[in-house]
Amino acid sequence: MGNHLDKQLKTLRKPPWLKKKIAYTDEKREVNIILYNLGLNTVCKSARCPNLSECYYHKRASFLILGNRCTRSCTFCSVEKTGSVTTLPLDKKEPERVSQAVRALGLKYVVITSVTRDDLSDGGARQFVRTIRKIREYDDQIKIEVLTPDFLGNKKAINVVAEANPHVYNHNVETVPRLYKTVRPGAEYIRSIGLLNYVHKHYPHIFLKSGLMLGIGEITREVLEVLEDLKEVGCDAVTIGQYLRPCYSNIPVHEYITPHTFAWYKKQAQTIGFRYVDSGPFVRSSFMAQKGYEKLLKKI
Repeated sequence: MGNHLDKQLKTLRKPPWLKKKIAYTDEKREVNIILYNLGLNTVCKSARCPNLSECYYHKRASFLILGNRCTRSCTFCSVEKTGSVTTLPLDKKEPERVSQAVRALGLKYVVITSVTRDDLSDGGARQFVRTIRKIREYDDQIKIEVLTPDFLGNKKAINVVAEANPHVYNHNVETVPRLYKTVRPGAEYIRSIGLLNYVHKHYPHIFLKSGLMLGIGEITREVLEVLEDLKEVGCDAVTIGQYLRPCYSNIPVHEYITPHTFAWYKKQAQTIGFRYVDSGPFVRSSFMAQKGYEKLLKKI
């Protein structure tokens, strides 16, 4: 029975609403050249985001700092994994190169995320701050959103990032608690919820955001419970998207959620009280992040 189910999951076909053409444009090529010349990583590329062509066309990119190798082993992610340690040294010049890319792309809203670096004493928190400072040295009017790992619950590391005053602090719970051992080994749901709660209590002026993906085996009741948890700890915004298997080595898709169901989840999240909700098959935490921030501002 188990082998039959595995075979079913591996051969699950994408429905029509998830078929997206890859666009090759001059704008995309220009962004690729800028990032390549500066030796920068983006979550768009490293995580094989289906929205890459669209974002690059509009000259948007979410910067992936601290290298491109992760010390966690999340089964949904295509970023290179090294286990609990990595030999990748910290690149002190990376923040300056991110700032140069921001300038070259003409960005007014910047998303900074990272791989998880459990091998670093601060989890890489100070690298986030260095990057924020370099961007503000260039233009202090640029809006900045950080999407951080959980820093193993290290409050000193969380403080370091939050005290740099990003406009949005984002940390994704990714999935429901029951699936953490399968989907996010090395992470803990309570730890992630605790991080969000800590930021809300100690830095209430910063917009708080989180996101989760569907189609991994969760059930409706569990998703609604996560949304309730996120609202209870002070999240202003939430994103809900479809899990898409980036590589054969990643966990298979359990179910493709219909656009109608995503719309239903959006209504439920709005009823729960989130100030901004983005819910749909291609929704990703960093996708159209500036739009979400602008809507949050309007609801103050």
